[in-house]
Amino acid sequence: MSKRVLILSGSPRRGGNSDLLCNAFLRGAEEAGNQVKKIFIRDKKIGYCNACYYCREHGGVCAVKDDMEEILQEMHWADVIVMASPVYFYSIDAQMKTVIDRTVAQWTELKNKEFYYIMTAAEADKAAMDCTLECFRGFAVCLDGSTEKGVLYGSGVYEAGAVKETPLIQEAYEMGKAV
Repeated sequence: MSKRVLILSGSPRRGGNSDLLCNAFLRGAEEAGNQVKKIFIRDKKIGYCNACYYCREHGGVCAVKDDMEEILQEMHWADVIVMASPVYFYSIDAQMKTVIDRTVAQWTELKNKEFYYIMTAAEADKAAMDCTLECFRGFAVCLDGSTEKGVLYGSGVYEAGAVKETPLIQEAYEMGKAV
């Protein structure tokens, strides 16, 4: 059965390691017959949540007018959400964190999503990604009916493109193909 897959690439570098893994996942998911959309978050204008709770009084409509409305629509559309981020100081990067925070306008309506997580880090030890993974999981656990389907640890890659020289590209492709 075909699924709708949304890939949120949090990499600040187009062609960075986590972004390349997103592309490999995308190829696999498309080849398996799924509908796939990828959003390169850095290309979007997304402001910070102001904690004004305008959204509570206005049916989930945010007071901040930017590209987050489009991203929320895509999140609603998706059956599967792939969240990818490089590890910055043992956590997700600012681009991904801003998207997560801005879902406050409609988070109670984002239900029954399957999640895949892609992380990359210069550190070779996968334990360096524990905090990043917990950030992803912390978001998903807030959404009713969410399930974790896969985690890709892109450890030991720093320079943009370094991931191409590893088996990680194939792992991301296979993970996408298994959606």
